[in-house]
Amino acid sequence: MSTQVPRLFAGLVDDAAVFPPGSAPLPDAVTAHRRHRAAWYADLVGPLLLPASVITAGELSGLVDPAEGFVIGLIGDTGLDRLPVALSFLSPDGVTARQVEAPVAKRGEDPQPGLAELVKLTERLGGTPVYAEIPLTFGLMGALDVVADARAGGLPVAAKFRTGGLAAELFPTPVELAAVICACRDRELPFKLTAGLHHAIRHRDPETGFTHHGFVNVLAATLAATEGVEVDAVAELLAATDPIRVVERVRARRDDERPLWVGYGSCSIEEPLTDLIRLGLVNGGVEE
Repeated sequence: MSTQVPRLFAGLVDDAAVFPPGSAPLPDAVTAHRRHRAAWYADLVGPLLLPASVITAGELSGLVDPAEGFVIGLIGDTGLDRLPVALSFLSPDGVTARQVEAPVAKRGEDPQPGLAELVKLTERLGGTPVYAEIPLTFGLMGALDVVADARAGGLPVAAKFRTGGLAAELFPTPVELAAVICACRDRELPFKLTAGLHHAIRHRDPETGFTHHGFVNVLAATLAATEGVEVDAVAELLAATDPIRVVERVRARRDDERPLWVGYGSCSIEEPLTDLIRLGLVNGGVEE
């Protein structure tokens, strides 16, 4: 019998193989994604994330069989107004978009105009979940209020944040990320994360010098936040580099449904899976 991924980690890691730093060629990414979906750890893996520009260029056509029911997450890199065009390319290939994710502003810009446009688009998509990528800068809390109000009104819209990138300022501090998690908790607003979550535990990358958040830290912090813990204590969990404290908090809840945090995109599925196995949170392999 195949070893099962605990419920807490179900769908935690979306397959972002085509995005940097992995930057896998699309045919390789599609083939590898099929392998992940057929593996014993399939429950860990979300959809294959693909840019709208790739879809509208027709690059996915011919790589999938319309009968296989291929599922993707559509990443809006062509502007919000072009997302419906990208979605229209999927049906002829039998492809379904499980979610749509798109930035509403650049860092330092007012997110409200783009957010209003994305909310209107969500109304047109007939129930497809939409994630508004909101910069962790100017206007953040007001933007979260707008998303929460739209969600309370029945729209399947939620938030998305970046936790890393090619510059130090793109990595939020533990206090900044804790404040965002608690703000989402207070608004009952699910969120996704992207960039920088390469490993389970907070660590410094020796090549770049950047300190990365750990995805198990984030999970422990989110669990704590949903239990009513406030920002300072949530930030302590995010800042922890000793795995014992965060791992034990996560282990105690691994049979529960994951609250609030929908998941994150990773250009590698093997890296987070390996970390979870090494930490004893997932029992790897196949057993009789």
